Amino acid sequence: MANNIKETTPKGFHNLFLENRNVLSLTGVTDVENFDEKSIMLYTQLGELTIQGKDLRINSMSVETGDLSVEGDIWSIQYGDKDNKKSPTFFSKLFK
Repeated sequence: MANNIKETTPKGFHNLFLENRNVLSLTGVTDVENFDEKSIMLYTQLGELTIQGKDLRINSMSVETGDLSVEGDIWSIQYGDKDNKKSPTFFSKLFK
């Protein structure tokens, strides 16, 4: 009997872990578009991600691994378009 199930492989990877709504750890980050104390807009291997809150700060960032750590009062995590293509920014050049 032939197996007709198609296996799909993801384009990339991305995980997030939110601890007590004030420490967010991310993997699979490819670019940080912009950030300030109220909002961080970034791109992961699986699409756009916007983090909103109060007193937000990027605690650590690794361009080699794509890991990012955010601290602050996190109110919202919102995903956007998976296939959004954009022109490269300064941070995206660092992540390559």
